Amino acid sequence: MGLFGGKNKKNYAIALDIGTEFVKALIFRIENGTGIVEGVGRQRQRLSDMQGGRVTDIAGVIQNCQSALQRAADEAKVAPRQCVIGIAGELVKGTTTTVHYKRNNSKEKITVKELSDIIAQVQTKSFDKTRSELAWETGYSELDVKLVNSAVVDVRIDGYKVANPVGFQGKDVLVSIFNAFAPIVHFGAIQTIAEELGFDLLSISAEPYAVARCVGLEDSTEFSSIFIDIGGGTTDIAVVRGGGVEGTKMFAIGGRVFTKSIADACDISFPEAEKLKLEYSRGKSELDEETKKKVTKAISNDCQVWLSGVELALEEFSNVDLLPSKILLCGGGCLLPDIKKYLEKDEWIKRLPFARKPKIDSIAPKEVSLIRDETNKLVDAQDITPMALANLALGLAGEPTVVEGILDKVADGLKS
Repeated sequence: MGLFGGKNKKNYAIALDIGTEFVKALIFRIENGTGIVEGVGRQRQRLSDMQGGRVTDIAGVIQNCQSALQRAADEAKVAPRQCVIGIAGELVKGTTTTVHYKRNNSKEKITVKELSDIIAQVQTKSFDKTRSELAWETGYSELDVKLVNSAVVDVRIDGYKVANPVGFQGKDVLVSIFNAFAPIVHFGAIQTIAEELGFDLLSISAEPYAVARCVGLEDSTEFSSIFIDIGGGTTDIAVVRGGGVEGTKMFAIGGRVFTKSIADACDISFPEAEKLKLEYSRGKSELDEETKKKVTKAISNDCQVWLSGVELALEEFSNVDLLPSKILLCGGGCLLPDIKKYLEKDEWIKRLPFARKPKIDSIAPKEVSLIRDETNKLVDAQDITPMALANLALGLAGEPTVVEGILDKVADGLKS
């Protein structure tokens, strides 16, 4: 990447979304707690580079990342090194673990050491449980599973929500922490890519967690929603209740499945089918009715299978009494009009614990908190994930809170 003068790289960072279909890179300036996007770069991946959100050709993906980053750097006139990279795929598991800690002396003030012990309890419980579950599901040994990222979801003392428990008195301390895990083969590929690109890595983050945190921050304690991110190779789901991420689920059905069905039904090549799918998604008027009907029929079975995947994923949230009655969509796959139509069907909703029929909407780029786009290139649902990663980077660039600092130390111990 070329070097550019006149700009302080310390104020800049990169959000890198290594998707199955595209690598997307954003270069943004951090100013007064806001991310201002100055450069955008995209590069299409080859079919052999990624499968189901997983890297299958490291050298190919690095080349694609370099192309996307070069375009973003040329536009922003700066080539920063600080970077947040997203990780997705059906083998990335995210869960929130809650521990109630009963204190012996409720009149004693909570100390940093006591808080550290409580957080360590939560993390040990979560790490053991999730690691063994992922190992069982995938056939990997438990030693081959890595902690991707951790975040504090909720801290309460005797039911009272606090940001920093140190110095408070009380009997019952509740701590909820979100953890995402991935097989080391998947996690290691992302680390290798970051090293080869010469990044100062701020974080590798589970993408559905980043997406779930990027909207509703202004009323976070009241905010509840189901986020569904439909990428090229996977669908990522996150459930948020009362501002806290309950967990994330992923399954390997994305835009490529629909494209392949269109290619088979219309007897055309994969690139031609991709072009037709995009025209159909955007409601292009030049498409005749017969072609539209052919595409609708071609993807109908895929839509039903995809909907079953959503239903199964939401069934796994057994700790949730009632699911949020709002579904927010993002990712290139959600541009297909059929996705919303299938989600609006009554049958699957009746089988899940919804209080009422959920309202379904797409996330618009302007709704992503604290990110402002100066390039005017971030225009639809497929741009949300890289923007969400940029949003996450804002918190990582600042000083951590006391609770976050302790969590980072405990998490570093578990990662090693």
